[in-house]
Amino acid sequence: MLFGHKLQVDLGDLHGERTNLASFIESKLKVNFTATQNKLVSDSEAVTTQDLEKVVNKFIYHQKLNSKHWVSLEKNTVKINTFKGKEKKEEKKPDKHNKNTGHTQSLTQSWGL
Repeated sequence: MLFGHKLQVDLGDLHGERTNLASFIESKLKVNFTATQNKLVSDSEAVTTQDLEKVVNKFIYHQKLNSKHWVSLEKNTVKINTFKGKEKKEEKKPDKHNKNTGHTQSLTQSWGL
């Protein structure tokens, strides 16, 4: 790591998880992070950004946030991103090929016996 560069975690829209994430990182990497605005910052040079990225990714998975968030690495910043796109709405459409309408006939009923 270059001298003078700080490790940063950009929380994106997870600013409410700031304290939990800082505690999680500190427990895993033994490095202190301070909260500033929407970021966590550390002056430590003992940890690589790749190691920090892995720990942040673990946090996202442990908190079950991985369906809406993903982690990326940009220089000395680990960034928590939000998936963009349309929310999927599942609508049941009638299946034209489905012959089963819920009514079953026994063999005797269909022959009229």
